[in-house]
Amino acid sequence: MRLQDEPDIPPQINIVPMIDVIFAILTFFIMSTLFLTRSEGLPVNLPTAATAKQQQIPTKITVTVDQDGTVSVNRQPTTIDALAGQLRTLVADNQEVLVILNADEKVAHGNVVAVMDQVRKIQGAKLAIATQKQ
Repeated sequence: MRLQDEPDIPPQINIVPMIDVIFAILTFFIMSTLFLTRSEGLPVNLPTAATAKQQQIPTKITVTVDQDGTVSVNRQPTTIDALAGQLRTLVADNQEVLVILNADEKVAHGNVVAVMDQVRKIQGAKLAIATQKQ
């Protein structure tokens, strides 16, 4: 038994709260993936190269030269003169170690060559120069 004055209200589903939840979850996943990138070196502006390719050697040591000429080994500041000694202790008994040189594109060529010369003194160390793919 219905009253004549009661209007028929169609059933409604309110999706605004569901959209808010979806956007909150999407924001969480976007922000969390930004922290998943693994950066061994300090942030520098790498030069670009069309022939750049990924190296697959398990043991990696990162040497960074920033635009001021400051040298770091695995994010620890050092000098060019002390670089070979630090690399020797890190290489130790490993047969194959990849030393990745992250040099800012504005660093003087002489500084990069000096770092490369110190790396080449280490027995069993392979040198790779980090670039950005063009």
